[in-house]
Amino acid sequence: MRVRTRSVLALHPLEESQTETVRLRTLLPSSFLLLPYNLVPSMRIFITGICGFVGSAIARRIRESLHDAKIFGIDNLSRAGSERNRRLAADGIRVNHGDMRLASDLESLPEADWVIDAAALPSVLAGVDNRSSSRQLVEHNLFGTVNILEYCRRWNSGFILLSTSRVYAIRPLSEISLEVEGDRFVPQFSKIKLAGFSRAGVSEEFSNAAPVSLYGATKLASEALALEFGETFGFPVWINRCGVLAGAGQFGTAEQGIFSFWLHAWRAGKPLRYIGFGGRGLQVRDALHPEDLGDLVLKQIQNSEPKRSRLCNASGGIDQAMSLLELSNWCARRFGSREVSADLQERPFDIPWLVLDSARAHTDWNWKPARSLSSILTEIADHAERNPDWLDLMA
Repeated sequence: MRVRTRSVLALHPLEESQTETVRLRTLLPSSFLLLPYNLVPSMRIFITGICGFVGSAIARRIRESLHDAKIFGIDNLSRAGSERNRRLAADGIRVNHGDMRLASDLESLPEADWVIDAAALPSVLAGVDNRSSSRQLVEHNLFGTVNILEYCRRWNSGFILLSTSRVYAIRPLSEISLEVEGDRFVPQFSKIKLAGFSRAGVSEEFSNAAPVSLYGATKLASEALALEFGETFGFPVWINRCGVLAGAGQFGTAEQGIFSFWLHAWRAGKPLRYIGFGGRGLQVRDALHPEDLGDLVLKQIQNSEPKRSRLCNASGGIDQAMSLLELSNWCARRFGSREVSADLQERPFDIPWLVLDSARAHTDWNWKPARSLSSILTEIADHAERNPDWLDLMA
């Protein structure tokens, strides 16, 4: 019978007298507590999608904090530009070329104490944009997760799923009462009576009723499977529903990574459009730097305390939110003015205002973003000036 010896939490509260003991996984599935992090050997961490923008950033953040950790990962390098992050080897991080959709590609990988699942087709238009089929989307985002969960079952590894804000129901979000205030949409909060919706944004209690998009459905199904695997086989599971991630080096597109894409396209003089919602650019999103997400992941893999919930939002929040028009104004001040065309077409799954409330992460994990929106935009702008042909690498 294998005993876990790493620092992870009991997924259900335990008696205080149990907090210094090592529990056998067969006693109470997903109700075991382990030795504190500083009493165990170096941690072994497996990151899927390790050459992606988020996966590579988290790998580097863990390396900075846990110098003796053994970090390795897998990536199929299908995303244009991802091969640039194979240089992680210089930081002592092992990169394996493989595809998590293929169970056989995981068979030769070593044992890990924690798996961080950062691999996905991340666009809300995935499966309907003629760039990937609906089957490819499901194979990447759901079947791939199943293979990783089987890996966790085999090795009794903890599992962290990087999920998305797009698991929240589209219909009520698209129908909220809005008014124009300055250069952005603002919800008329006094008129909105939706569970999980407040002046702080959308919380974890907001509806997950369909439709959530094919992309959102694959992530929501992955969440459910991860929780069930953890409960059934007795390994810890954390789920982070991430908002819009942004920072230098992101392989941004108009559908995914909008902050990075917009700044690079503005700097390079490439065409830009305000799509839908009157073509005015009033739609609002918040931004989170992946280093801040990495800090949350670090807290989770080193945790030895019971928590009230296994999932939380992780996002910049209302203070780190802006509209596309406000982003254009920022770009104009930095790079100079230019025209943005209006496109009145309404795309499927677009939402006029989506800001996440990450209060649960603050309460449970004492976490909140450290990077301001201004610093994130400045970092991207500096990168755009150093790499004027960045978007061409993504083509």
